Amino acid sequence: MADLRTRLLAEALGTALLLAIVIGSGIMAERLAGGNAAIALLANTAATVGGLYVLIEVFGPTSGAHFNPAVSAVMVAQGELPWADLMPYVIAQLVGAVLGAWLAHAMFDLSLIQFSTKLRSGLGQWIAEAVATAGLLLVILRTPQGKASAMVAAYIGAAYWFTASTSFANPAAAFGRMFSNSFAGIAPSSVSGFIAAECVGAALGLLLHRLLGPRLSQCGDANGVEPSGGQ
Repeated sequence: MADLRTRLLAEALGTALLLAIVIGSGIMAERLAGGNAAIALLANTAATVGGLYVLIEVFGPTSGAHFNPAVSAVMVAQGELPWADLMPYVIAQLVGAVLGAWLAHAMFDLSLIQFSTKLRSGLGQWIAEAVATAGLLLVILRTPQGKASAMVAAYIGAAYWFTASTSFANPAAAFGRMFSNSFAGIAPSSVSGFIAAECVGAALGLLLHRLLGPRLSQCGDANGVEPSGGQ
């Protein structure tokens, strides 16, 4: 694995690009959809799925392509990431998320500094975030090696539509989207509930993975090595 400085750069850059993709495609979709929210969400989903797949492929070999504090925390619990690296990873991801929001604004000639007014709150939203994050961690932990990029991207694309929250599943994404008053934004007052639900979901995903036993390879053999890559 690369040295810590290189891995942190990869995490910050990957998270920034992920947020730029999510927020930028949301802005473009809203402008072109003519008020049709379903078409806007479909376009936002398609861009996120494609972008996430590419980012995991590009940055996975360097840092694991977590782009997500919940994923990093679970990798620590699994012994795949040293405890000492967790906080630097999280800081890099949070900084990258904000920079990604600003980059999206700059590309669309919007004010760089802004806060979302889009309230996303309530029990259904929190349950959705817990489900989305638990599912994401299960996919990461149980996908056969070499298929994480496609599986994670496909799951997130599906979760955009089957969850009430449109599947943030990522505390860094929730934090970064707070700084964008756009289609993909979330009001600051809603962020704490999302992050709490995501942490619960991550713990649930890890628990379910351990209850299911060792991940199986394509040949059906037990394989304890965890795949890299996350949202």
